[in-house]
Amino acid sequence: MEKKQHRKESKTHLVYRLLMIMIGAFLAAAAIELFLVPNQLIDGGIIGVSLILDHLTPFNFAILVVVLNLPFMYYGYKQIGKTFAFSTLFGIIGLATFETFLHHTDPFTTEPILGTVFGGLTLGLGVGLVIRHGGSMDGTEILGILLTKKIPFSIGEFVMFTNIFIFTWAGFVFSWENAMYSVMAYYIAFKTIDTVIQGLDETKAVLIVSDLYEEISDAILDRLGRGTTKLVGKGGYTDEEKEVIYVVITRLEVTKLKSVIYDIDPQAFITIMNTQETRGAKFKSPIH
Repeated sequence: MEKKQHRKESKTHLVYRLLMIMIGAFLAAAAIELFLVPNQLIDGGIIGVSLILDHLTPFNFAILVVVLNLPFMYYGYKQIGKTFAFSTLFGIIGLATFETFLHHTDPFTTEPILGTVFGGLTLGLGVGLVIRHGGSMDGTEILGILLTKKIPFSIGEFVMFTNIFIFTWAGFVFSWENAMYSVMAYYIAFKTIDTVIQGLDETKAVLIVSDLYEEISDAILDRLGRGTTKLVGKGGYTDEEKEVIYVVITRLEVTKLKSVIYDIDPQAFITIMNTQETRGAKFKSPIH
């Protein structure tokens, strides 16, 4: 059988993606040099380790963040693919380059709480842009992907345990107060990364099981302007086939959707789930 050829990424999209990775790298470097380093704060992962070693050794952050990430980029190339590895290398070299240029720039603030909040936000925005466009700034997640096949922990648990060690180390190197500020900055960055990757438009996927599925489906279209998909399900106890309605809405429409459903069938079974991302030309045009 002839192997199917996948379409290559267009040059326009490649240039756009690399530009966004470079912007992300600049924002991450700005967060480090203008907010975190002046206040002796760190991030988690390889960036955090590089900042601690920058303080303890004669090697600077730019060299450390590249060298420490190289093994992970190699494994990323083996496990995830060359596009990911190239994008990661491009982003990390950009981070190192921008950090070198900004190294002697005056900090925006030396107030720890301001450095924590705005450093975390800026770093999260930068790292989020890099991840959203196919790269990574942190080799510990790649290591987590590899090791979780052999250890009884999830990737998230592995990264959490690794960062506990890094922030504890920071407490001995800098101070416990700075380590606590660093944990706050990491948390803010983590949440900002999620927002950048998932987008600001939070959507919900809803599954509805009801014998009045036709009426409910028509009412959702009429009163919310949302198209529905009908799935075929089967009851686990009765083995009876049922129609299941699937619809995607914004979080602001949850209350109205439940009202529409329960006006028709108070006994309807509803499951509401968070979604990572929703695409589609017609999704943004609800009727209210």
